[in-house]
Amino acid sequence: MNTFVDLYSTTSATAQLRRAQKITEEENEEFSDGSWGSQAGFGTIVKGGPSFMVPNVPDPTSFLRLHTDDHADPSCRIKIQHGTTTLAFRFQGGVIVAVDSRATAGSYIASGTVKKVIEINPYLLGTMAGGAADCQYWETYLGMHCRLHELRNRERISVSAASKYLSNLVYSYKGMGLSMGTMICGWDKTGPAVFYVDSDGTRMKGDLFSVGSGSTFAYGVLDQGYRWDLTDEEAQELGRRSIYAAGHRDAFSGNTCNLYHVKENGWQFVGNYDIAKMHYEGNGTGAGPYGYEPRITGEN
Repeated sequence: MNTFVDLYSTTSATAQLRRAQKITEEENEEFSDGSWGSQAGFGTIVKGGPSFMVPNVPDPTSFLRLHTDDHADPSCRIKIQHGTTTLAFRFQGGVIVAVDSRATAGSYIASGTVKKVIEINPYLLGTMAGGAADCQYWETYLGMHCRLHELRNRERISVSAASKYLSNLVYSYKGMGLSMGTMICGWDKTGPAVFYVDSDGTRMKGDLFSVGSGSTFAYGVLDQGYRWDLTDEEAQELGRRSIYAAGHRDAFSGNTCNLYHVKENGWQFVGNYDIAKMHYEGNGTGAGPYGYEPRITGEN
């Protein structure tokens, strides 16, 4: 029955791929592997749109639910476990983006130097939570289309339009195993803006978001210290302290904090801060130790 539906459906992913292949066959233009393949760094891109082989099963969504851990079946074969802490908030001086740098595979720390902020263009930043490969690929692909938008319309793409494009893109692959929880942050004609986008196609505009296993710890600090009229120094310190709190308490977050500040003239990288060093010595800006010294004050 599912095979019959795939053959005659006009809205399924298979049907969309068939239409893209038909358009490609009708065009007489030829593209080399260097233009559209791995040499260009964008995989199998045809006519500006991605084309992927759909899993050779009747229903990819049901297949993934059967074989991966969706918390309903803890005995399944493939356990997808993610851990990270990313946050972004907007205030009068722009947008602060702060992330940790730890990559985990279950309880194994795979890396401590992951760059979880993706620089889409000089005015747009994206964060990475979930599957690193998914976030890296689709946000890099988004950057290509943001540049094409600039060339076509002779103006910079808005944060809203960029996030909408990413949302529509990943929604077309809903149920096929993508794992993304990202924030698109930037400055456009309307001022600073932050949008949350995930692999289900959810897209929300807001002032403050945190994504990842350590987000509950980060939210505790953010909610206590956030306000619109923060100075640049106060906002940067709030981002650092929030990531420190998550890295200190969440086993799947930590190592270092990467801090970015998006302003009207583009984003700038503020710095990289070691979370363990912040705990005992501070961040080097004169703020003092974040955790150790205050806790032992008054002890004999």
